[in-house]
Amino acid sequence: MSNTTGTTPDARTGAAATTDPGGVAASTREQALSTLRALVGRDDAQFHDGQFEAIAALVDDRRRALVVQRTGWGKSAVYFVATMLLRARGAGPTILVSPLLALMRDQVAAAERAGVRAVTLNSSNRHEWDDVMQRLRDDSVDALLVSPERLNNPEFRDEYLPALIGRSGLLVIDEAHCISDWGHDFRPDYRRLRELIATMPDGVPVLATTATANERVVADVAEQMGAGAGHADVLTTRGPLARKSLRLGVLTLPDAGARLAWLVSNLGALQGSGIVYALTVSAAEDTARLLRDAGHETYAYTGQTDTAEREDLEGRLKRNEVKALVATSALGMGFDKPDLGFVVHLGAPSSPVAYYQQVGRAGRATDTADVLLLPGPEDRAIWEYFATASMPSKEKADAVLGALGSEPQSTRALESQIDLKQSTLELLLKVLDVDGAVRRVPKGWVSTGEPWIYDEERYERIAAARRVEQQAMLDYETTADCRMQFLQQQLDDPTAEPCGRCDRCAGAWYPSEVATGVAASVATALDRVGVEIEPRKLWPTGADRLGVPVRGKIAPEQLLSSGRALARLTDLGWGGPLRELLSNDAPDQPVPPALLAACIRVLADWRWAERPVAVASVPSRRRPIFVDSLARGFADAGRLPYLGSLELLGGGPSGEPGGNSAFRLASVWGRFGVGEVVVPVGQPVLLVDDLVDSRWTMTVAGAVLRDAGASAVLPFSAALRS
Repeated sequence: MSNTTGTTPDARTGAAATTDPGGVAASTREQALSTLRALVGRDDAQFHDGQFEAIAALVDDRRRALVVQRTGWGKSAVYFVATMLLRARGAGPTILVSPLLALMRDQVAAAERAGVRAVTLNSSNRHEWDDVMQRLRDDSVDALLVSPERLNNPEFRDEYLPALIGRSGLLVIDEAHCISDWGHDFRPDYRRLRELIATMPDGVPVLATTATANERVVADVAEQMGAGAGHADVLTTRGPLARKSLRLGVLTLPDAGARLAWLVSNLGALQGSGIVYALTVSAAEDTARLLRDAGHETYAYTGQTDTAEREDLEGRLKRNEVKALVATSALGMGFDKPDLGFVVHLGAPSSPVAYYQQVGRAGRATDTADVLLLPGPEDRAIWEYFATASMPSKEKADAVLGALGSEPQSTRALESQIDLKQSTLELLLKVLDVDGAVRRVPKGWVSTGEPWIYDEERYERIAAARRVEQQAMLDYETTADCRMQFLQQQLDDPTAEPCGRCDRCAGAWYPSEVATGVAASVATALDRVGVEIEPRKLWPTGADRLGVPVRGKIAPEQLLSSGRALARLTDLGWGGPLRELLSNDAPDQPVPPALLAACIRVLADWRWAERPVAVASVPSRRRPIFVDSLARGFADAGRLPYLGSLELLGGGPSGEPGGNSAFRLASVWGRFGVGEVVVPVGQPVLLVDDLVDSRWTMTVAGAVLRDAGASAVLPFSAALRS
């Protein structure tokens, strides 16, 4: 900011505004304060430390600024007040890049309260795009909210974005830690914002905001914000990150049952409404159902929750119509409920920074808010799964580049050439797109022809940093020192000091007891057995390109019946024992009696149209003893003949679990035969396996039995992967 005294020309009227001795236009402060009071609906509102300074840097000095402040500090007030002041001076609309639909909804609502005319372009309102663009052309929009992914939508990128950039008055990047490789919620599409920043016209200010950035992330984001000629000087402001209302604690309990029993017993005593975070979708759904059955008004909120239902649940939580939403990280950044009373974690996020971001939802406008972590022994395995799933492989990247040329190919077409699931393939394409090796076009993806080198050193550094963060989270759980101070130190907050409120500073504030009978009722709920295995009905697109002569619908005479599994590997109840038994390093062994009894209960509850007359098994390379003992156990319990295992042909299935449907089908096609199994013609058969993932092994093996005369094949697996 300028330190001179004098006059500043008004960009709209050309009039000069007087400045105070500090060099800030006095009229700017008056206008900003008036706008702030309209935003918050209070005539006595004042700026927090640093808010007006950031606004003045954008409005008066047209600078690039990075604001790192705790949640609830008022970062949105900075960009909405700056937007209105810039608009009053003749500037074009603000482009606000925001990562989540839930966050956009809150931001639009906040903008409307301040008289900011805000609109959004996203995947859920495609039917409104033309109207939104017409309003932008009419200059009746003050702020446009878009996701980073939308910036690379070919239609938006090529037809709409250039005009917007040319007349934009301010660019805002919310949750800017997503830009950085080192941020806890890195998203590939955020990396393309460096290019957007570099293309902004001279004199257009840029603001980036976040509440969760340590020094390394701050330096990385500031460097990317300096993109473009003459913009290396980025104003960075940081404030203290501790929130005095939060009362932190960690309660370590022996297993999932104990954690859920504690929650059932004590959720009602937690103040107000809050969020219970779970690490997986199935854990969130199971927990919400269990708590609801115990009389608590709770619902699951995950990445698989329908958009309309998400909006409804967010509204109900804000109106205190529910006790809690049991959520994955899908309910996170920017969700705004100032009086949120508590945040409980069933299982720990993979880093203290990610944990701080989620607990920061609580206590924004209350004197106290309770934050409790209930860590689990399975946390590390879940962290490792998500960490490895997000890392691109050189071999797969080379395969994608080898498959692409100048003619567009859809993601679906690429799936038949590269052995990756759709979600993983799309993530890899985004990485290659941001790196300039591929480009998204209206009909799919093309190669740019630009050379691409796998940055092994970079990915190793990121992986190493993730391991350090995971260990830091474990250290948070066991630290003898102040927990808030620990989190502040992880965020490089120089104001870190003991909070005087957490369980380390003031003793355990939470009960450790479980109400009489609750543990038993929770154990009964977790002992719930049976998950449907939905049969495949369509052959995967592109299978014929891999030498599998099928397409379209699976013929009725080869279809499997609906199947059953004991549980998912991610389930809270039987999922734990199954994960241990079926892990890659577990020895092959007979099915334990308790697990066999649970599987037999699934059969007893199975309302099949016609009872099977015999049992057969899928030949297993990894766990032949386990599968054989499970199949024989069923045969003995049901007094049915055990026909034995199907025969492996050609060395058996090729490849490894995972990947996409076309490749998984190709890996098992023609690899099973009837062998010595005598199939009862015209009769149904129960087909047993240990683990179902893609369902193609069971589909092909079952088709062999159908071709040999079985009237129906009823699949059973000990576990579903997810």
